[in-house]
Amino acid sequence: MKFSLSRHEHKPLQVNPIKHSQPMGATLAFLGVKDCMPLMHSAQGCASYTKVFFTRHFNEPIAINNTSVSDITAVLDGGDYSILMAIENIQNKEKNLKPSMIGLHTTGLTETKGDDVRGVGTHIEIPYVFVNTPDYEGGMESGWALTVTAMIEQLTEASSQIKSNKLVFLPHLSMQPIEVEKIKAFCEDFGFETYALPDLSTSLDGYWEAGQGKLANGGITVEQIKDLGTSSVVVSIGASMKKAALALQKKNPAITHLHFDHLMGLGGCDNFVAELMKIRQQEPKPMIKRWRARLQDAMLDSHFLIGSSHFVITGEPDMLVGMCSLLQSVGGTVIAAVSTTFSDVLHTIEAENVFVGDLEDARRFFPDADMVISNFHAERILHTIENTALVIRGFPNYEELGNQLKNDQLYEGSTYFLFEIANELRKVKHEHQNHSRGEWDNE
Repeated sequence: MKFSLSRHEHKPLQVNPIKHSQPMGATLAFLGVKDCMPLMHSAQGCASYTKVFFTRHFNEPIAINNTSVSDITAVLDGGDYSILMAIENIQNKEKNLKPSMIGLHTTGLTETKGDDVRGVGTHIEIPYVFVNTPDYEGGMESGWALTVTAMIEQLTEASSQIKSNKLVFLPHLSMQPIEVEKIKAFCEDFGFETYALPDLSTSLDGYWEAGQGKLANGGITVEQIKDLGTSSVVVSIGASMKKAALALQKKNPAITHLHFDHLMGLGGCDNFVAELMKIRQQEPKPMIKRWRARLQDAMLDSHFLIGSSHFVITGEPDMLVGMCSLLQSVGGTVIAAVSTTFSDVLHTIEAENVFVGDLEDARRFFPDADMVISNFHAERILHTIENTALVIRGFPNYEELGNQLKNDQLYEGSTYFLFEIANELRKVKHEHQNHSRGEWDNE
């Protein structure tokens, strides 16, 4: 199917945006490192908004600090002073606070000023990672990817040795904590000692046990990040994570790089399993085969509903690619895939319309769609449009609880996703039939 894809947004502002800023993606990535102190080099409002955003999405307390600069202090005091004073004030206030790492990420204000965030690291004894994430470039997905790359480049030690059973995988932004956990367990079933960077599977879930703190709970440790150069395999999932994988290969050229645009659907999962089998020279465990059979059955069961339906999907590029592929594998028609930012991987989506835009752009396709898959901001638009279902995915989702436990990945998650989509379609179609029957009876 042919379509045109523009690299640029076609209007000077966004209305009902689906895109979020790079610093937000950087914050989330740093939250996947144990005892990390994410430090946003910004005005207080930027960090406050990000904190509320993630607190409402995950329903968990979020550890984030900021340097509290303003347009005046940024110029008069300088960036170095603001960063050092922020760290000193936080540590003086919390005497027992012992962060394993300072994760500094910039915003539009401090990037415009041009602060030397690299140089300030020479004055900090705690391990320090900096990343340039201005608001006026990219989006949440690129902020996440830049931060992962920075952690590898600045922390991971070069090595010429590898551990044959050691694997690190790099998840893209849109993967929820449970999905990271499932993929880790999947790789472990093939005998790999598996690490995820970042690892949200233990940092944004289970706060009731860990208790609320000023630092990131759970996640991969700084020592483990330093030692990632001894991995035998690095798996990047999502086009945005390729550069991070290549950065790790530079630390040790003996590392094998496996890349997958997504792990949704039969084809994507089969490719992943085939590569793991080739490396480990072993068959998948019975439960993996069982879930593959369940996915095949789910594809057959859901085909009649999904195959006769039309979809509009909005979100980050790496999320769009996987969902479009899975729905199309059972006959679904994607009439519009609306991305937050441009990525070359968008060219692989076979949809009637693929473009960078916002919910105002997407809205014109809603009346022709049986279902919209988007963040929760699409809900208020769909209140005015009849017979179109909504499934919420992406950031933010303030409408539902348990976002960190939504699994759409691998054979298991793909099975659940297809059944969720089919059940929502059936519900809306039944309501439409009942409504039409009522109007007929009234006549």
